[in-house]
Amino acid sequence: MQTTELDPTLSQTLDDARKAGLTLVIGNKNYSSWSMRPWVAMTAFGIPFNEVRILLDKPDTANRIADYTASGRVPVLVAGEISIWDSLAICEYLAEQFQEKHMWPQDVAARAMARSVSAEMHSGFADLRSAMSMNIRQNLPGRGRTPGAQGDIGRICEIWEECLSRFGHHQFLFGEFSIADAFYAPVVMRFRTYGVSLAPALQAYCNRVAAHPAVARWVSEALAETETADHHDQDLPK
Repeated sequence: MQTTELDPTLSQTLDDARKAGLTLVIGNKNYSSWSMRPWVAMTAFGIPFNEVRILLDKPDTANRIADYTASGRVPVLVAGEISIWDSLAICEYLAEQFQEKHMWPQDVAARAMARSVSAEMHSGFADLRSAMSMNIRQNLPGRGRTPGAQGDIGRICEIWEECLSRFGHHQFLFGEFSIADAFYAPVVMRFRTYGVSLAPALQAYCNRVAAHPAVARWVSEALAETETADHHDQDLPK
């Protein structure tokens, strides 16, 4: 199981981040599932970074994001003169730069599968995203169960079952916490918000992800946010 300890000294962490030259630009922690993935990965593996949080659905949101990327979206990782504006690309860049941290599984077969399921999460599950948007502060059991969302839930359960049985040894998807777990952490948040019933082994996996120090810290900070994003709140299923 991942044993990385989070640095409790904020000033030291920020100083290390300045030396590393990494700045991660994110949206509201309550809503931004895309931002959550690289933030959790960097925090879990002890990679220091400066955090810039841009509030979503505000008059100046687009202009503030444009200071970092022309894509119009967060997250963005600024590494010196390099700007990386896609969550999977960010994690791949970090895995290359910090190879000693083994952000992907070391076993070749496990690593190939971890990349595959992360890419599937990155590009797929549109119905789940649409019907059950991430909103950590909400509690909406039973809502958002469109046929498409139900199909996505079923596929995610298949992925988790296969990864845990083949590589996870009943811990994280590939044994130790990896980029793959960071990519599915927002799904865990959705399942909690919308009260998705899971098989005991999969619920236990969700509990382990939620209890991981990096995920727990993101959730704590999301719950502490007072800002709202009207568009995101309007997308919640009634």
